[in-house]
Amino acid sequence: MLPRRKLYNSQVRTPHKPLVLVLTALGLTGCGAGTVNLEPAPDAANPTCAYALVAMPDTVSGLAQRETTAQATTAWGDPSAVILKCGVELGTAPVSDTCVSVNGVDWIVKPADEELATAAEQTATGTWVAETFGRDPAVQVTFDADRVSSSTVLAEVSSAVAQIPQQMQCTNVDDTLTGVDSGTGS
Repeated sequence: MLPRRKLYNSQVRTPHKPLVLVLTALGLTGCGAGTVNLEPAPDAANPTCAYALVAMPDTVSGLAQRETTAQATTAWGDPSAVILKCGVELGTAPVSDTCVSVNGVDWIVKPADEELATAAEQTATGTWVAETFGRDPAVQVTFDADRVSSSTVLAEVSSAVAQIPQQMQCTNVDDTLTGVDSGTGS
């Protein structure tokens, strides 16, 4: 058996101790905004989400990106004005909600409050939700329209979202009526 060697305080090396304390203090005070508590989307573990998330911009509409507690999510602003989740489940049925294409990414945009959406009381204020159309996994962006512009938010995250391959694209009523008889009775 090897003899145990005693260490005395004078033998303990501590040149890094002050550095560790300073870095810890900076880490605690330099964070600014705290972490945003979110729940992950059902398909957040999809590897394609990782490609989109690492490509997200550091700022959106001038708001700094923040840490989140859930996989495949990010947020901007303090308090959060924009929250993004990758891996949300969307139905495959056609929708009548507004579909807009921003930098090659199709988005279904609607008020977060379904009652406002069905009552057609839509305004450019309040909380809105934009979900990608034709991409799997889907991405959802929830934003406060009183603090950020929807066009700015979608334009600034679209290049990152484009990392997820497009499988379908939005169509409008005119596209679906192409080649349909005009109803002249013939």
